[in-house]
Amino acid sequence: MELLTPLLRSSAVSECFSDAATLQGMLDFEAALATAQAGLGIIPPEAAQHIAACCHSHLLDSAALAQAAAQAGNLAIPLVKQLTALVAQRDTDAARFVHWGATSQDAIDSGLMLQLRHAIAITQQDLNRLMAALVQQITRHQDCVLVGRTWMQHALPTTLGLKLAGSLDALLRYRQRLDEMRSRVLALQLGGAAGTLASLRGEGDLLVTALAARLQLSAADTPWHSQRDRLLEIAGWYAGLTGTLGKLARDISLLMQTEVAEIAEPAAEGRGGSSTMPHKRNPVACAAILAAANRVPALVGGLYAAMVQEHERGLGGWHAEWESLPELVMLATGALHTAGDLIAGLQVFPQQMQHNLKLTGGLIMAESVTMALGEVIGRQQAHQLIEKQCHLALAQQRTLLDVLLEDSRVMAHLTPERLAALLDPQRYLGSAQTFTQRVLDQASRLTAGAKRHE
Repeated sequence: MELLTPLLRSSAVSECFSDAATLQGMLDFEAALATAQAGLGIIPPEAAQHIAACCHSHLLDSAALAQAAAQAGNLAIPLVKQLTALVAQRDTDAARFVHWGATSQDAIDSGLMLQLRHAIAITQQDLNRLMAALVQQITRHQDCVLVGRTWMQHALPTTLGLKLAGSLDALLRYRQRLDEMRSRVLALQLGGAAGTLASLRGEGDLLVTALAARLQLSAADTPWHSQRDRLLEIAGWYAGLTGTLGKLARDISLLMQTEVAEIAEPAAEGRGGSSTMPHKRNPVACAAILAAANRVPALVGGLYAAMVQEHERGLGGWHAEWESLPELVMLATGALHTAGDLIAGLQVFPQQMQHNLKLTGGLIMAESVTMALGEVIGRQQAHQLIEKQCHLALAQQRTLLDVLLEDSRVMAHLTPERLAALLDPQRYLGSAQTFTQRVLDQASRLTAGAKRHE
């Protein structure tokens, strides 16, 4: 639904999979095919010129093409017919060489590769934008202490810097995977009717090399009509990325709950409002990201199922990819674009974080006391002792410090000053700063490396 595109598919990647872009991808294949064949002497140069001149999507009757596709079984068959008719209007001899030696799947798959190449380029820009926003927020808040939560409960203190660095660390790995897979997955499809290019006699392999170079795609060692691992790798990358973004959105939405209120989405007029409750400020960006994370697994599951294709050209499995893969990529990149806006404008409330750190009356620091006491009396004995004192503090609704100060077994080994220091969240952050800085350094190296290759 186009009405929901700004909400769920907000990235410019959505334009890569418009009807016009889909047709143009196939037409770009046809134009390059003819030009490459002319360069090898397979078809006359004049024919290639006439064919290329007609390979523009606005020259096609897309409505008629769509209706014809229902009878033909795919879009390429009526596209080639319309293209042939257009070329014939310019030169009847040239029309004989339209789609020479290729099959419909060659046009559709190679056209899709061109669309995906454009989509991946935009994706990389949005990914870099999100990572840059995370670097800024991490740098700004790397000393900001908040409650670390496990099983949805208060666990130990952590920092907002480390919390966000976990997401950045994952995104750095996705960026590395993207760089590694690009040349492997963006491959030309050219196999002819049954994957042998027999209609081109002995020149098929030369044409594959020439056409791949012209389209700036990898030259596959064999036609991959029924070997769909490349598309699955692309889908898996986008699906994994969406899951990582979903985790980020889930955490932010939980931290936005009224009872927590430690961070908030960017504020703007009309953003996150309710149709009936004037006070509401809903996590709308998180909702859009989580919607994508909810839908994408089913789409990638369908692509896994579509891998089981028959013999040299599949029946149904190939067709199942046509809408599923673009929809998956558009949802994933919509979530990515939304996440970039979300992190760039993220609001942080350190005072509320300090308030929440005190909610348990010091119980969040029980491990700190346990470890210090364990150095003297042993960890297990210390654990049992402090656990009982935690239960007592809860039962009496007192702070852990007050309860421990009255316990002679504890005070025999710890001074009041030492105990107060052990109960200070700022002093129990372990290697949080080291971990955070390590991720920031990795992001800096990636950025520097990218600039060197520009």
